[in-house]
Amino acid sequence: MTGLWHWLGGHERKGKAALFFPTEFFFLGVHLKSISQSTVSFSLLREPTIHVAIVCAGYNASRDVVTLVKSVLFHRRNPLHFHFITDSIAQHILSSLFNTWMVPAVRVDFYDADELKSEVSWIPNKHYSGIYGLMKLVLTKTLPSDLQRVIVLDTDITFATDIAELWAVFHKFKGVLGLVENQSDWYLGNLWKNHRPWPALGRGFNTGVILLLLDHLRKLRWEQMWRLTAERELMSMLSTSLADQDIFNAVIKQNPFLVHQLPCFWNVQLSDHTRSEKCYKDVSDLKVIHWNSPKKLRVKNKHVEFFRNLYLTFLEYDGNLLRRELFGCPSELQKTLSELDEDDPCYEFRRERFTVHRTHLYFLHYEYQPSADNTDVTLVAQLSMDRLQMLEAICKHWEGPVSLALYLSDAEAQQFLRYAQGSEVLMSRGNVGYHIVYKEGQFYPVNLLRNVAMKQVNTPYMFLSDIDFLPMYGLYEYLRKSVVQLDMANTKKALVVPAFETLRYRLSFPKSKAELLSQLDMGTLFTFRYHVWTKGHAPTNFAKWRTATTPYRVQWEADFEPYVMVRRDSPEYDRRFVGFGWNKVAHIMELDAQEYEFVVLPNAYMIHMPHAPSFDITKFRSNKQYRVCLKTLKEEFQQNMSRRYGFAALKYMTAENNS
Repeated sequence: MTGLWHWLGGHERKGKAALFFPTEFFFLGVHLKSISQSTVSFSLLREPTIHVAIVCAGYNASRDVVTLVKSVLFHRRNPLHFHFITDSIAQHILSSLFNTWMVPAVRVDFYDADELKSEVSWIPNKHYSGIYGLMKLVLTKTLPSDLQRVIVLDTDITFATDIAELWAVFHKFKGVLGLVENQSDWYLGNLWKNHRPWPALGRGFNTGVILLLLDHLRKLRWEQMWRLTAERELMSMLSTSLADQDIFNAVIKQNPFLVHQLPCFWNVQLSDHTRSEKCYKDVSDLKVIHWNSPKKLRVKNKHVEFFRNLYLTFLEYDGNLLRRELFGCPSELQKTLSELDEDDPCYEFRRERFTVHRTHLYFLHYEYQPSADNTDVTLVAQLSMDRLQMLEAICKHWEGPVSLALYLSDAEAQQFLRYAQGSEVLMSRGNVGYHIVYKEGQFYPVNLLRNVAMKQVNTPYMFLSDIDFLPMYGLYEYLRKSVVQLDMANTKKALVVPAFETLRYRLSFPKSKAELLSQLDMGTLFTFRYHVWTKGHAPTNFAKWRTATTPYRVQWEADFEPYVMVRRDSPEYDRRFVGFGWNKVAHIMELDAQEYEFVVLPNAYMIHMPHAPSFDITKFRSNKQYRVCLKTLKEEFQQNMSRRYGFAALKYMTAENNS
């Protein structure tokens, strides 16, 4: 199978980083509804690899490009090779996304845009794309030297057809740059008074979709050609208004033989003052829609509702469906799952541990400035759609950085985006990282979500919380002071934040420990789960905490599951526990096995707010098999602990048997 990759048109990696999917996937990604299995097995072996280059930088562009990719994947029947020119932010986000997406017949390479800045930074640019809007000029130098042709796309493109149709245009090329004519009067200079555009051939050409014959451009010394043109025009124009497009057009004006004009349906431009309506008779004729206006979906066009609905279809389309059923060589995941006993009554629980959930890190813009004293703490939590209302309250109680994993469908992710962008509280906070883990499977993958949020923590310490809890006002600063006081940097400690709860939806949140104790005495507050799960927090020793003025150590006991602050290098949560039950208990047990010292903070507290029971706790209570499987997984975990930590871990089995 190894040689198959190169036979199909793969290229050696020359970018900063690359993602390689197993070669057995490479000829299997097809739309199975339209062709038979026998056709599938061989048709893609004959299909060429289509190469697509996209410049993508920052959080918002990384989110936008996913819709473009979905539209391409939905229609395609060819192997695809994406070449992303990215900054470090986009590479981090997109590499994680594609690694967890696991789309067959797709390869992804990354090229460091920051290393290319010096190539174009000398060009003043007024366009909202900034310096990254100029980087298509240097693709001949950036992309692999043996790559002969590539389709270049803007991130605000939506495909309405198979990209192979566009790739096929290369076979009848009569130039080296394939472009669609600009559909506004921009380059004619008559849009408004005193408007002076860059030189262009007629109406000029739009660079949102480009077919590049890279080998021909290199022979023509493209680098020297565009640089000399840009230097000459900038003497009078002073800056570009439309980024790379101005320079491409100026070069074409001097060298008309370069361009092969594409039919306008390959780039229907929805910019202001557009003439796009004149280039097609019916919307069914369209191939590519380009939202090339800062207004994006708010542009005016007689068919804008059709365009908007097409875009929204892919925006909210379940990306898991694009993985598509495979024929041929089984993947490593399929091999692993085949080793599980499907007749095992706990098969679905075991399967969940190996499910790869598509993950989009930093769904919204994120800013964090590390503290100089190395005491900073990130609050870590996970949630689903029904807990969104807690986000604003948590942000009001906790001013430090936050890392959140949200378990959502593609459609719910867009609902969340609208909710967040409509919230002044959330939009005023740049230090909250929102990481979308897309829904798949039967269970809520609570520990996977916690691990995703933990892995994105970039502070030395993390406070492992749950979304239903409000931390006391000032807890962030109190924990930072405790880092120094308790020498957290040089010792293995888990700082316990005592947990309380209220049954009242409207609570006068206590501003101090004295006020909390008063509410505790009046029955407004209770120690957390005292009436249904006393063992979970009993070792905290609430009686001692009432009068404590200094931190005190407590011992691990069976079923202990406090909320703790630990160093960032603490162990992850065990993924076998999903839904309800034993997910935090197992983690605390492992902290104890690794000889963490549990220290209760005397002036810290958090309060659980009331909410409707989750779907998983309802299943736990009503489904006997659920409880049986949880018990089985618990016993297997304890056995694993015994093997990993030796004789010292036997106490966990003994303690659990006695509890």
